[in-house]
Amino acid sequence: MIRQLLKRRRKYVLIDIDTQKDFFLAEGRAYVRNHRRVLTHIRRMMAWARSKDIRIISICEIHPNNNGSSAIDYCIDGTEGQKKIGYTLLGNRASFAADDSTDVPMDLFQRHRQVIFDKRTVDPFKEPRIERLLSELRASEFILIGASAEGAVKATALGLLQRGKKVRIVIDAVGSHDNREAELALRKMEAKGAKLVETKKIAGVTHLKQVGICGCDSCQGHAKKEPAGIWSKN
Repeated sequence: MIRQLLKRRRKYVLIDIDTQKDFFLAEGRAYVRNHRRVLTHIRRMMAWARSKDIRIISICEIHPNNNGSSAIDYCIDGTEGQKKIGYTLLGNRASFAADDSTDVPMDLFQRHRQVIFDKRTVDPFKEPRIERLLSELRASEFILIGASAEGAVKATALGLLQRGKKVRIVIDAVGSHDNREAELALRKMEAKGAKLVETKKIAGVTHLKQVGICGCDSCQGHAKKEPAGIWSKN
């Protein structure tokens, strides 16, 4: 059983969702709003996970090229935009392609600190391997970052909650495309039992001025500070 992957219950598992270039760089085909602010906090959360030896599950959206006729024009297999942001990758990692298999090595988390799963839909629970792992994996709490609040983050959180898992959403490390839909999604996740927190509550504050990967004026510190909007929590 996959429960045996973590013989001793770990306090946290960090799930980073769709932290890919098409979602988080200004030149990306589906980049999120306030990407500079979100990237800063994603970088901080990844550093925290490294320092605390937190296991990381990364989920990446991927779509076939179909000889250039794909109905979806972002995160296309083989493109630069489908790749993960550099600082969301650990050296000790394993990757699994999206397929219909449920197989997962028994010693996965003994051998690797990060496991990366591709998915072909917004909802990761529609991928058999991811569904099995997240359903059977034991942890005191799952911490979610990434994109988007109204899409894959919402689907992941609700799927975990339905399976009796404890979930925490790091709201300033979660991007969105639509402000109103994102706010509704956050309220729904909270109503279902998820906790909404800011990065500083988990990983402390950061003094980073640049996100270190996106070259747009905002990320390079040449633009006015972006408003926090719904991502501030009292």
